[in-house]
Amino acid sequence: MSAADELTDAVTCVSSDLATGPDAAGRARRVARGFLRKTPLGGAPEVGDAVELVVSELVTNAVRHAHGQECRMELTDLGDGVEIAVSDGDPTPPRWRSPDLSGGGGFGWHLVHRLAASVRVSTRLTGKTVHAIVVPGLVPA
Repeated sequence: MSAADELTDAVTCVSSDLATGPDAAGRARRVARGFLRKTPLGGAPEVGDAVELVVSELVTNAVRHAHGQECRMELTDLGDGVEIAVSDGDPTPPRWRSPDLSGGGGFGWHLVHRLAASVRVSTRLTGKTVHAIVVPGLVPA
């Protein structure tokens, strides 16, 4: 049973340890959808879409750049928004890159900053956590 299936009514926080691999972002999006269905913000499509995109980008970055066996995603209902936190075992913070139009990436970090009301990175010797907060009304149309 997945973390999304185990959610009960009135969920305020959920976490999921995700084995890294090509399906990690898809699994993270499923957990996010299940979480959002249990929150008052779940009825706002722009919030759901933004949360899924941010989750997908942050987990993809953890898989692609951190090279660990696992990453951890936490979603928290803040009442007026959703906090997304993705932790991995690499202490190197994400960096801004120029987008590569030939398929080399560089779009994700820009997208996260565009969709989130705030983004911060906390580092420690054993890794980092990227926090992003998505708030209705602040998500671009």
